Amino acid sequence: MFSKENLNQLFDAFSKLKVIVIGDIMLDVYVWGKVERISPEAPVPIVAIQNRLNRLGGAANVALNLKSLGAEPIICSVIGDDQKSEELLTLINNESLYSKGIIKSKDRITTTKFRIFGNKTQVLRVDEEVTHDLNTSEEKQLVDLVRNLLDTQKIDAIIFQDYNKGNLSKNVISKIIELASKFNIVTTVDPKNKNFFEFKNVSLFKPNLKELQEGLGLTLNEISKENLLKLTNKLNETLQAKMVMTTLSEHGAFIHENGQNPILVPAHKRSITDVSGAGDTVIGVATLCLALQQSALQIVSLSNLAGGIVCEEVGVVPINKLRFLEEAIHKLIK
Repeated sequence: MFSKENLNQLFDAFSKLKVIVIGDIMLDVYVWGKVERISPEAPVPIVAIQNRLNRLGGAANVALNLKSLGAEPIICSVIGDDQKSEELLTLINNESLYSKGIIKSKDRITTTKFRIFGNKTQVLRVDEEVTHDLNTSEEKQLVDLVRNLLDTQKIDAIIFQDYNKGNLSKNVISKIIELASKFNIVTTVDPKNKNFFEFKNVSLFKPNLKELQEGLGLTLNEISKENLLKLTNKLNETLQAKMVMTTLSEHGAFIHENGQNPILVPAHKRSITDVSGAGDTVIGVATLCLALQQSALQIVSLSNLAGGIVCEEVGVVPINKLRFLEEAIHKLIK
């Protein structure tokens, strides 16, 4: 499947790719503190703040993964015109990410997730957001922005990163897929339940097992290649995706390409710390591999490995390219 030489060549080739990431970006705020007493106002801990950190979240974390792997990401998203948008854009600029694909709207607020930790344990999460779809004007601005990028730059792939926050409305999805088809560009999807069946005719559709079961309204009693294939075939009666890859947490990942044999790869043994952001890493790696015309087996093997690596890190962090390459050489060459 792999040799050391072609893995090195593949990882080098990541740097030649330019990828649009379209979807919901957000600000992840981490607050750490010390808990020494319970509030007299309610039976909740009082967290005395000691440290605070802002990070890029949502679709912006996919962009960070692409950048970490050497590719050039272009984030396209509509955010609020507020103080949190300034903090978000500061982070984007500090990471030297392309920021001209970000549209500010006075009709929205910037999605912000506050994670509060007391004595190293998360005690609360507070979400500040709107989840309604973009309005007609915002949709047009976003689609026109992507159209202009496709007209003026060589784009190798488009990732749809959905968090049900409204950027990926039905209209935006259909128009961007139509544009990508016109330009013969790879399209990949990390879906959520709201518009699960709107991503028709994409190159690769990547749900996790929970999303797949909920989307189809079916429950898998046993994880097997045969059962997963039945679900995938049922899904593709509507979607007609060229490939469907389902992540299975501790059970690995499954991929089926039209006309090919299905592939189920096991998870690698890990000391799991935090699964947050693993899906962002998986879709990033899968997209780059697909844009470089790798086989389904290569795509699922590398994506599965990458997703496991980031689960050993605390919080949402992008993949480390050097560690990823070293593990791929060690674990995927037979």
